Amino acid sequence: MHDIKTLRADPEGFDADLARRGLPPAADGLLSADERTRGLMTELQTLQTRRNVIAKAVGQARRTGEDSTALEAESLSMRAEMDRIQAAANAEDAALDQALALLPNRLDPGVPDGADEAANALVHERGTRREFAFAARQHYELGEALGLMDFAAASRLAGSRFVVLRGGLARLERALGQFMLDLHTTEHGYREHAVPLLVNEAAMYGTDKLPKFADQSFRTEDGRWLIPTAEVPLTAMVAGEILAGAALPMRMAALSACFRSEAGAAGRDTRGMLRQHQFMKVELVSATLPEDSDAEHERMTRAAEAVLERLEIPYRRMLLCAGDTGFGAARTYDLEAWLPGQQAWREVSSCSNTRDFQARRMSARVRREAVPGQPKPGLEFVHTLNGSGVAVGRALIAVMETYQRADGRIDVPAALRPYLGDLDIIG
Repeated sequence: MHDIKTLRADPEGFDADLARRGLPPAADGLLSADERTRGLMTELQTLQTRRNVIAKAVGQARRTGEDSTALEAESLSMRAEMDRIQAAANAEDAALDQALALLPNRLDPGVPDGADEAANALVHERGTRREFAFAARQHYELGEALGLMDFAAASRLAGSRFVVLRGGLARLERALGQFMLDLHTTEHGYREHAVPLLVNEAAMYGTDKLPKFADQSFRTEDGRWLIPTAEVPLTAMVAGEILAGAALPMRMAALSACFRSEAGAAGRDTRGMLRQHQFMKVELVSATLPEDSDAEHERMTRAAEAVLERLEIPYRRMLLCAGDTGFGAARTYDLEAWLPGQQAWREVSSCSNTRDFQARRMSARVRREAVPGQPKPGLEFVHTLNGSGVAVGRALIAVMETYQRADGRIDVPAALRPYLGDLDIIG
C-alpha cells in the first residue's frame, strides 16, 4: 500500500517507477480521486461548522422562548446533505484505496532497468559445476527409474502438478527441510514457528497476495486461503502490532507445505517437480527498523546461500531487474542452482525487501525507545523482508541432479547424512 502523501509529493517519480515495471502512469488519476475526497471532506466540515452554529441558535431560542422551527428544519436538511456527502466521500476513499492496493511497491533506485529475467544482473557465482563422464539425467528421469518418484499415482489422486515420493527420496526431502531449519535457527538467529496452512483474507491482503493475486491461490468454501508460502502467516504475526524498537530485528522461520494454483503457468515446466501445486519450503521473515532493512536483506540472502554452500550445490545470486521484481518487493535477490540434468540455472530461493509496503497494509508499527530530555517518539511503520531458505522441492532436484551416479543412484551430501542415519547413497 502506498502513502498518498508521498504520491502527492512526487507524482513524477511514482509514475517513473511504474514505467520501469512496464505499467502505465497512474498518479494523475489517483491525485484526482484524492482531491475529490478532500473536497468532499472540506464541504462536510463547512456544513458541520454551520450546523454547530444552528444548534447553538436553537438552544438559545428555546431558552428565550423564541420560535426555532425554521432553524430546526434547516439543521435537519443539513443533516441529510451531510449524510449524502459523507457517503460520497466514503465511496471515493474506498475506490482510491482499491486502486492503490493494485499498484506495486516503489523500486529501489539500484534495481536495474529491464523488462524480464534476461535483464537480471549477476551479483556473484559460487561453487564448481560438476563434470560428468556420462550423460546427466534430469531429476524425474532419475526418480522414476528408481521407482521413488511417481507422477502417475499423484495424478490419479489429485491431478497434474503433484508427485508422490517414496522411500529414500521421501526421506531425503524430509532431511532437507530439517537441515535447513536447524541451520537457520541455530546459526542464523531465526526463531522456529509452526504456522497454520489456512489463513483469513486479512492475512493475505496484508502480505500483498490480495486482491491482485487471488487467482494464484486456493480458497476454501468458508472463505479461508491455503497459504502460497509461510511468508503470509509469519509476516501477519505483526499485523496491528506496535513493536518495541529494542525488540527488532524480529527473525522468524517456518517449514511448511505451500499451495499455488500456478495460474498462467500452462505449458511451463510440465515435467517433474519444478512447478507444483503443493510443495515444501523453509521461509525466512524479518521485521526491522527502516534504516536496518537493507543490511537485513543482505544477511537474509547470505543465510539462504549458506544452505547451498553446505550442500555443495553450485549457485549464483541475481539482482532482479525492474520488470522481473515482484509486486510487493522494492528489491529482490534470486538464488539460482545449477541443474546438470537440465544444463540450466533454476531459481531455488527469492529474498525480498518490501520496505514498509506490507506494514502499511497491515498496520505494523514500531515505537523507538524514549531518549531522556527528548520528545516521546512517535509511531512509524516497520520494514518487512521475506526469503526462501530454501524451497525444499527445488533443493531436492538440485541434489538429485548434482549427486547422481552413472548407474542412476544418488549420493547423499555429507551435510544431510546425519538426518538419514548416516545413509550415504539412495538407490
